[in-house]
Amino acid sequence: MVQPEKPRSKIRIYMDILQAVQEAGRAKPTHVLQKANLSHERLTRYLGELVEKNLVSENQDDGNRYYALTERGIKFLDELRRAETFVAGFGLSF
Repeated sequence: MVQPEKPRSKIRIYMDILQAVQEAGRAKPTHVLQKANLSHERLTRYLGELVEKNLVSENQDDGNRYYALTERGIKFLDELRRAETFVAGFGLSF
């Protein structure tokens, strides 16, 4: 019997957003929305939290909005990846 997928944790959603932004370098909201597989409402809420915590910066260029990781965001994502590896060593996941 196939187990239903568990909903993603908040940490996993943060990681998905941060990774999408990092991969793009300068990510438009639509790119992040698709890569992180989130609704517009949830993306807006999570990006707002990440901007507020100074993990992601919001920039405007020619009327377009872009997001980029801050130094703090890069460090945070690196630490999350380390924690994920550590937790996986015990057969668990976020």
